[in-house]
Amino acid sequence: MTEPTRCNWAPWGKLMLRYHDEEWGVPSHDDRHLFEMLILEGAQAGLSWTTILNKRENYRRAFDGFDFEKIARYAPEDVERLMGDAGIVRNRMKIAAAIGNAKALIGVREEFGSFDAYIWSFVGGSPKRNSFRSLGELPASTEESDAMGKELKKRGFRFIGSTICYAFMQAVGMVNDHEVTCFRYEQV
Repeated sequence: MTEPTRCNWAPWGKLMLRYHDEEWGVPSHDDRHLFEMLILEGAQAGLSWTTILNKRENYRRAFDGFDFEKIARYAPEDVERLMGDAGIVRNRMKIAAAIGNAKALIGVREEFGSFDAYIWSFVGGSPKRNSFRSLGELPASTEESDAMGKELKKRGFRFIGSTICYAFMQAVGMVNDHEVTCFRYEQV
């Protein structure tokens, strides 16, 4: 059987293929999943996405399935527990940001009803469809990700600059950045 044509970045092992084929670019409206992806994109800063994807199940275990209500109540002993967990990126600033982001997300939910309603407002509530032909055409950030990063920072979020916000937007389907020749382009 012939392999389908994929984005040029995708064929890096089974885990990355599954992520590309089943998740990346699929519109997500679940607050917990959106929080998970925001935290994972922040954890990835300075590292490869493959590294984070390989640690994803460890993150889910260590961070209580990304239950932001629970994470918002983490105490100093939880930070120390996470710092001792070799299954995740043990960076104190990133761990503290995850806890602070859980608290900030709760504030956003109180104001807007859901994180989903708030975060999708940056693209007018529906995915932006791009038409890129190669990885080289993909931007690192956009006006929307710039605005999202600034607004999230104002609300107390950390590890969410414009580049991280754009990667997040791609991951959760706020933008369709599959290459036009990729079999997923038309599907998402």
